[in-house]
Amino acid sequence: MRMRLMLLGGGNALGQALIRLGAEEDIGFLAPRPPAEGWDAPSLTELLDVNRPDVVINLAYYYDWFQSGQVDEALLSRQERAVERLAELCQHHQFALLQPSSYRVFDGARTTAYSEKDEVAPLDARSRALWRTEQSVRTLCPKHVLLRFGWLLDDSKDGLLGRFLHRLETCESLSLADDRRGNPTPVDDAARVMLAVLKQLDCQAPLWGTYHYGGHEASTPLVVGQALMAEAAHHRRLRVETLTPIAHADCPDAADEPQHGVLACKKIFNTFGIKPRAWRAGLPTLLERYYRHG
Repeated sequence: MRMRLMLLGGGNALGQALIRLGAEEDIGFLAPRPPAEGWDAPSLTELLDVNRPDVVINLAYYYDWFQSGQVDEALLSRQERAVERLAELCQHHQFALLQPSSYRVFDGARTTAYSEKDEVAPLDARSRALWRTEQSVRTLCPKHVLLRFGWLLDDSKDGLLGRFLHRLETCESLSLADDRRGNPTPVDDAARVMLAVLKQLDCQAPLWGTYHYGGHEASTPLVVGQALMAEAAHHRRLRVETLTPIAHADCPDAADEPQHGVLACKKIFNTFGIKPRAWRAGLPTLLERYYRHG
């Protein structure tokens, strides 16, 4: 890899997956520790002035945007401003910016898969923050790749997967939607996609723009939950014996979560040659790592 790669957020689950995968191919990342209060406009300005990478991979706010169960609008607002400054800095120095986003920018009203050309309609504060961040990156930094991911599953204790596995061990019963659809995407697979994009950029291919990626085989939370439950049973004694189907409309997060969040992945295949991988294949490694850390 000829390019100097700077990774913001190297300590979170997706950042760690990217570092692990890069190390297997002798690809290293400059992964600076964030200030105690997190990255903001002044600290980012100093960081990029001093280090001058070729590409910035911004995973600094991965947990808050992709895994957190709670939404702090004031925090999101500060993070939005920081990304806006980051995009300005990348344009000023002519660095490329790799920025993740999410299926959440769509409202889930249509039942067919969303392409990059489809109109967005974010449902909640987090989704609106993601959309505004996308707009900032597009406007301020032409040399960008925006990667919209499906349902990201990682091995963090307080992430989406961790909260579900905890409930399997502590709750009497658990209900999951059987009429909500999306692309489960293990974090190692997301890291694979990001690394493949970086390799193409390293070949001086100006493939800027927005791309979708999600694990192969769109599915429902109920089906994903059943697969996770079967895998988790190899590691722990579970209290929940069966998962109860429930309608999307009856879920507590129905107003915030798109009912249909399936992403079409044709563009990323046609541009980068990246094929979607079956999400089920990534579950054993993901859960083994989760329980090993526990």
